[in-house]
Formats: sequence, C-alpha cells, structure tokens
Amino acid sequence: MDATQQVARQQVRMRGRSYVAFVFSPVVPVVSWLAEIDATLGKSPGFFTGKPVVLDLSAVDLSQAAIAHLVGSLAERNIRILGIEGVDESKLGANLPPLLTGGRACAITHVEPKTPPAQEKNKDKDKTKLPSLLLESPVRSGQSIVFAEGDVTVLGSVGSGAEIVAGGSIHVYGTLRGRAMAGINGNSAARIFCQKIEAELLAIDGYYQTADEIADSLRNRPAQAWLEGEMLRITALN
Repeated sequence: MDATQQVARQQVRMRGRSYVAFVFSPVVPVVSWLAEIDATLGKSPGFFTGKPVVLDLSAVDLSQAAIAHLVGSLAERNIRILGIEGVDESKLGANLPPLLTGGRACAITHVEPKTPPAQEKNKDKDKTKLPSLLLESPVRSGQSIVFAEGDVTVLGSVGSGAEIVAGGSIHVYGTLRGRAMAGINGNSAARIFCQKIEAELLAIDGYYQTADEIADSLRNRPAQAWLEGEMLRITALN
C-alpha cells in the first residue's frame, strides 16, 4: 500500500503598512538644488538616513540618463529613493526605482470652529479637537515616532538620535535631545515645547534649525519654537 502524504498549503500573508515619506521635488538647475541638500546634510548628517524618500520629477524635464545620474547622486549622499513620481514610465529603466502613483499628501482635517449657543457650548466643545498622541514613556535613542494626525505629547524625555514627527504641535515634558518636526502637513501654526532644550534639530512646516544654530543661552532651559513668517523662532519659557 502506498502511503500518501498530504502537505498543507501555506498561504502567503500580505499586510498593508503606511509610512510617511519625504518627497524631494528637484528644480533646475539641479546642481544648485543638490547644493541645498548638501547644506542640509552638513548641518544634520543623519537627517535622511533610513527615511523613505520619493522623488517627484513633475517640475523638471530630465532624460533617463539624467534621472539615473540624479538618483546616483542622492545615493552617494546616503539618500535612498523609494520610488519616483511625476514622470513618464518610459523614462524609468530596470535599474531605476519604480514609478509610484496615487500618493497623497498627509493632510490634517481642518475644522472651522463654530460658536455654539450658550446652552450647547459644553456639550460640543470637544468636537473640533484634533486627534492627539500621548506617550507616557521616554522616547529612546533610535526610536522614530510619526503621528501625522495631530499633536504629540511626551511625558518623559526624547533621547539623542530619537525623532518625533507630528502633524500638529509637539510637547515634551522632559529633555528634548533628539529631533522634533512639527506641522509636517503644512500646519504653520504648530509649535514645539520642551522643559529642557538640547535638540539636534527643530522643524516646523519644513523650516528648521539645527543644534549649532540654537543659541547657547537657551540650552538646558524650558523653551518653545514657532514660525514667524518663514523664520523659525526659539525663545525661553518663563
């Protein structure tokens, strides 16, 4: 009698996962644009390390060779391109990152505040609040917290090499030693607060200051950062 072995078929498990990616939009002359990237990396060498980056080429008209050269130039700066958008697929060879479509900008839902009748004010006062994330533990070196929907509050400290990315404001009730990036969805009204500032980088709506640009008089003190036009301001909290 022949023995028959039945082998259970393994199912391939596929899961969806979302990431917040940086989008680079080169402009001409590309050499000058790369020089701006170099200036950023000069102030914060590890800023883009390990981060998903998408290359949006809709503002430039580059040949396939030029695209390959640009991707290579970014790779030399340890910037790895996850995908390319804003270009015809025929310009992307097998040796280039894939064409991406359907990407959406991270957007906070803006709720216009209403003035409810006096008797309904308490009932409706929480309806216009954006979501928030509360972290009761310290954010340790190497951790990256991304919350694009609203504010992030850290009851502890943020370690060196750690990162907080928020669609709204960032509140740190301990020492801020890592990187804090608020208002990533274009929210220029976002702010950053901390009880002790030793930050590697502060950014609001894409405008930033690195550690060497933060005044020595502010260090080890409670501080806040906000945008004034296109200038990131940092002041002590009394």
